[in-house]
Formats: sequence, C-alpha cells, structure tokens
Amino acid sequence: MDHNSDYVIEMLHITKEFPGIKANDDITLQLRRGEIHALLGENGAGKSTLMSVLFGLYQPEKGEILFNGKKVEIKDPNDATALGIGMVHQHFKLVEVFTVLDNIILGAETTKLGFLRKKEARAKVEALSKKYGLQVDLDAKVEDITVGMQQRVEILKMLYRDNDILIFDEPTAVLTPQEIDELMATMREFAKEGKSILFISHKLNEIMAVADRVTVLRKGKGIGTIDTKSTNTQELSNMMVGRPVQLQVSKTPAKPGEAVLVVEDLTAPSRVHKNKNAVKGVSFTVRSGEIVCIAGIDGNGQTELVSAITGLGKTNSGKVTLCGEDISRASIKARGRNMSHIPEDRHKHGLILDFSLEDNMVLQRFKEPQFQSHSFINRPAVRKYSDRLIEKFDVRSGQGSETIARSMSGGNQQKAIIARELDRDKKLVMAVQPTRGLDVGAIEFIHAQLVEERDSGKAIMLVSLELDEVLSLSDRILVMFEGEIVGELDPAKTNAQELGLYMSGAKRMDRKEAAE
Repeated sequence: MDHNSDYVIEMLHITKEFPGIKANDDITLQLRRGEIHALLGENGAGKSTLMSVLFGLYQPEKGEILFNGKKVEIKDPNDATALGIGMVHQHFKLVEVFTVLDNIILGAETTKLGFLRKKEARAKVEALSKKYGLQVDLDAKVEDITVGMQQRVEILKMLYRDNDILIFDEPTAVLTPQEIDELMATMREFAKEGKSILFISHKLNEIMAVADRVTVLRKGKGIGTIDTKSTNTQELSNMMVGRPVQLQVSKTPAKPGEAVLVVEDLTAPSRVHKNKNAVKGVSFTVRSGEIVCIAGIDGNGQTELVSAITGLGKTNSGKVTLCGEDISRASIKARGRNMSHIPEDRHKHGLILDFSLEDNMVLQRFKEPQFQSHSFINRPAVRKYSDRLIEKFDVRSGQGSETIARSMSGGNQQKAIIARELDRDKKLVMAVQPTRGLDVGAIEFIHAQLVEERDSGKAIMLVSLELDEVLSLSDRILVMFEGEIVGELDPAKTNAQELGLYMSGAKRMDRKEAAE
C-alpha cells in the first residue's frame, strides 16, 4: 500500500471486539484530503464503532491509524481534537441545561487574561452560522430546541474548533429535504475548502448525491470501497445487506373503515416557549385500515401534537376521541388500552437503557397473566416471548435477550421498540419516526409490518420527516407548518417538491376545499 500524502487518515486492519460480538473485523479505510467519503452499512454493521475508534472513544484490539502517513495513537477525544478531527454523533452529546452558545464554546473557550471573551466567541459562531446557513438561536437552552436544531449546534461546535477532518454520524436522520440539500451543499463547501469528510449513512440516494467514494461494511467486515460514479443504489444496497432489497413499499389501496382517532380543534402549549402554543386548532381523523401521515419540518408542532394525544404532554383546549371514548383528560395508562406508541425519543420514552432487552420487551405488559406466576414474574415466559420478537424483528445484539439495552446500536434499539409496540395489538398505532436511523433492510421490514397492521384493520398515525417514507407509506398526508395543518395531500398525486413547499410554508390550502 502506498503511503502517499493523498491520504490524510488511514485506518489499517482495525479490529474492535465487545462481549459476544466483533464490531469491527479487520477493516481498512483510507480518507483522501478534500474528499467526501461515505461509510455505508446496516445497523450494527460497525460504522459508528469504527468512527468511535478514530475519535478516540474506543481502543482497537488490532490495527493502526496513520495521520498524513505517520502512525498516531488516539487515546481519547482530546487526541483526536488535537489532530483536527471533529465528530457529530448520532445521539447528540450536548449539555441540556446550557445555552446553545455555551455548548458550542464548551471546552474551547476564547479567554484573555483568564476572562471568557464571550462577545468574540459569539461573533465567531454567528459568522460560521451565516457562512454555512446553520441558523440557530444562540440563547436558547438546548433542552428546549428541536433535534434538528441540536444537530446544527453539533456541527457549529465542530466548526468552532477549526477541525479539518469532519465525521458526520447519520447527520440527515432528523432533517427535512430542504435542510438535507443545505447540509449537502455545506459538506461540498467544506470539501472544496480542503476539509475531509467521513459521512456515515445508510441512505443510498444521499450517498450517491454527495459522496466521492463509499466504503461498505457488513456485519463488522469491510466489503469494499468504490467510486460512487461507477455504482448505483441497487448495487450498494446489495453490498450492504447481502441480498436484493425492495426499495419501494408494496401495498394495495387502503380500505378505510370506522374512525378510530378523532382530533378536534386541538391546541397545545409549546415545550420550548411555555407561553406559546405549538399546536393551533388542529383537527383530523384516522380511520381503521389507513395510514395517515403527519409530515413537516422538525419543530412545527408534531412532537406536541403526539404528546397531547398520548398523554405525555399537555393540552390547552380541544378534544381527542379514541375508539369512541373521550381521552382528552385520560391517564397515559388509560390511553394505552387502545393505543401503542413508537416514540420519537427512543432513549427518553422508549427504553430503560440499563434494563435487559427482555425486560424492555415486556415493559408495559409484565402484569399480564402470561408473564406472571403466583404474582412473580415468570422469567422463562418472558425469555420465550423476547426471543420470539428478537428473531421476528432481527434485533441484533451481543447476548440476545440478556443484552443490556444501552449497549445495542441505535437501529437495533429502535427495532426492539417497534417489535414490542406492534405486538401489543392495539386499535391505534402511533408511529413517530419509526424508521429514523434504520437501514434499507430494516426499513423494508418495518414498512411491510406497518402495511400488514393497516391491512388487519388498525388505524395508523405516522409522523415522519423522511419524504420517501411519507410518500411511499401513507394513504393520506397532512402537512403541519407552525402548529397548523396547511395541506392534505394524496401521496399518489403529489411529489417531494410539492410536499416540500407545504412543509416550508410556501404553499397552503384551505382544507375545506381539499375535502370537497
């Protein structure tokens, strides 16, 4: 292998093991200066692990890292930062109670004579945010901003440190089509300036659009590195999954039945600005046998709308009826009788991270007779149930049912939640970003499951930021913008561009005319 100065980073023969699993098995990755290099693979293929090795979060058992052709030891993220390596993680590493500005400058404060020069720091951040189109409210607290905004904060944090090697771990999972286009443009801009980018993704069309080269990992092994110019999405998905994948959802037209969820004139307060409303007089119906999708840019009231329906958040006025029963003031438990919920934040509301996988699988159900014997939890029954779901949903983990949830990859945590929620057999399935962070093979499977649920007469309310998903999975699309529903579209008669116009508020329709 020629160690020429073309390569700014070379990871050679990296092996990283965890209990029961070889996360990286003899992987070699070479990053050229000024290129956008994608790292593609399924959930749990070892992409994040490999990047965590480069960022100094893990030490590999075997292999070496070269920086500009010279061997380096990266023992911790400080070593990585010293080499100019920055990383935006999939699950953001921000301090919730700090402001955006404080998070950006944390650990890299500009000081003069020991005093923090916040004005200069602010000016630098503002300049970066303008230059790359990364608008954020510098004075908002992180706990009050949307996930999409948190991601911008992470990117600014990286730029603030003048890093030249930028690692993006699934950066587009929480963005809208327009925001994704902007991010792609930003990445190209970085590359043009000579920065080198490693871009972890499993979204084939994005990789084709922005990456120069792509390295594919499958089950911890490197499958190969190819130029994007000489490949296509079908070939990439085959390399990644090891079999042909259906990239389109197959479903018959919906046969909607009776109304299951009826929302009337619902108004709910914003999580961020307590005195403002995030949901403003929203009304809609979801009937059995149909998938109704709430589409929109992150932060337009979808989260608060879902919270108001599931009971996790407050409602100011309006009415929610589920299976003919007014649940506007009901407890979360009472609402759960007819509703299963795949939550947006898998860590806060989906899993208890320090519990085993099997305990997470029976979280709301361990009191059911099938999991009890003489008022004790029947462990063998729980194990058997958990093993069945793990197999059906292909949840990958080091130690099966006994695995601690925290140690699994994000995508496999998500599969576990979906397995549990769909198995509860409720009239309404509330699926909030069900495939966020999942790869094509898993998405194909989850979409098929949701269509199957629909065909068995369930009402499905889907909330998604993924345009492909919105267009291919829904039977009806409701677009939310600034807390209101501004359009009702038929997926068969619209496209990503039109949808984008409604999502950004450039277009709106009077829904009365839409209904006629």
